[in-house]
Amino acid sequence: MCIVWASAFALIYYWIAHYLPGTIAIWIGVVSHCILDWVTHRPDMPLYPGGPRFGLGLWNSIAGTLVVEILMFATGVWLYVRSTRARDRIGHYGFIAYVGLLMVAYIGDRFSDPPSSIPDIAWTGIIAIVILIPWAWWFDHHRVLRTAREV
Repeated sequence: MCIVWASAFALIYYWIAHYLPGTIAIWIGVVSHCILDWVTHRPDMPLYPGGPRFGLGLWNSIAGTLVVEILMFATGVWLYVRSTRARDRIGHYGFIAYVGLLMVAYIGDRFSDPPSSIPDIAWTGIIAIVILIPWAWWFDHHRVLRTAREV
């Protein structure tokens, strides 16, 4: 099912953007997300609808979850910084503030109570759509790819 979902999302992206490198990145991202979910989830993920459920349960360890997820986040930030550079102050400080906010939100989420209602969960999605996605687009447009000599 992971490959089916990855292919579906990649095809939709390609249909809209006609950009093969992005299509491949979407496919790899969805497949890797499913694999990482298998590591973190308890056995609640079916291999196929109605099939046996799998998961290694990393979430059962708060410390283990923090170490693995913070390392993945830091790796992603490092890869982004290594492959782009700021054109101006927005590209520099906007990015730093964004990474800081994401880190504070992540740590705060790990040590807070679960959401008490569906609207509480919905607000997280609304904030992501209305604030975080446009913010990332904004600072990313103030950054450029590094040349081969800069890397």
